[in-house]
Amino acid sequence: MPRATVKPTEEADIRALSLFKGMADESFDALFRGAYVQNFPPMIELITEGDPCDFLHVMVGGSVELYAAWNGRETTMATVRPVSTFILAATIRDAPYLMSARTLEKSRIVLLPSTDVREVFSTDPVFARAIVDELAKCYRGVIKNTKNLKLRTSIERLANYLLRVRKFSDHGDTVHLPMEKRRLASYLGMTPENLSRAFKTLQGYGVEVDGARVTINDIDDLTNFAKPEVLIDDFTV
Repeated sequence: MPRATVKPTEEADIRALSLFKGMADESFDALFRGAYVQNFPPMIELITEGDPCDFLHVMVGGSVELYAAWNGRETTMATVRPVSTFILAATIRDAPYLMSARTLEKSRIVLLPSTDVREVFSTDPVFARAIVDELAKCYRGVIKNTKNLKLRTSIERLANYLLRVRKFSDHGDTVHLPMEKRRLASYLGMTPENLSRAFKTLQGYGVEVDGARVTINDIDDLTNFAKPEVLIDDFTV
C-alpha cells in the first residue's frame, strides 16, 4: 500500500479541525513530524479490537466502518468520513482498541503516532482542552445512542434515522441511504429481516423505499410517529 507524506492541502484541512486549530504552531509541527499517509483499498482491516493503539487515525479521503465482534456476532458501531479522527480515547489512554476498523472504499488516512499525540497533550494546554472537549462530545454521543437503543422500538429508531438523514440531504424528501441495508440494520441494532419489516411498517406513514432511495411523502405524519428528541437525536447538543 502506498505510503507518503502529508500534502499541504491535507495538513490545512486537518489543522482546521476543532481538535487541532487552537494549538500552538510548534505543537502542531511536532505532532506531524512523525506523521505519514497511507492509501488503502476497500475492505482492508486497519485496526483490530484488543490490539494496542499505535496511531491516531485521521480520515482525509474515503470512508471507514468501525465495528465490534463477540461470540460469532458482529455489529456496526459507526461510519467515519473525512475529515475526522478515530480512535482518540485509546490513543490518549494508551489502551487497547475497543473497536475494529475497515475501509469501505479506497481511503486515504493520516497516521499520527500515539506517543507523539500523548506528548503534545502533556505540553500544550489548548490541545489538551480540545481533546477533553472532543472526548466529552464522544461520551455524550454514546449516551444518546444508548438511549436510542434502549428507549425506542426498532421501527422508531428507523423513523428517527430517516429524519436525521433527510435533515442533511440536498434532495428534499427523497434521500439516499448512506450505507447498505445490511450495515444499516446492524447500526440500528436490528436484523436485516427486522429492517425490511420496519420499512414496510413505515409505509403507513408515507415512506416509500426503492433500493437505497427512500421517499418521505408525509413528513408531518412520520415526525408525529417518530417523536424526535433533542437530547437523543441532536448530536450538536
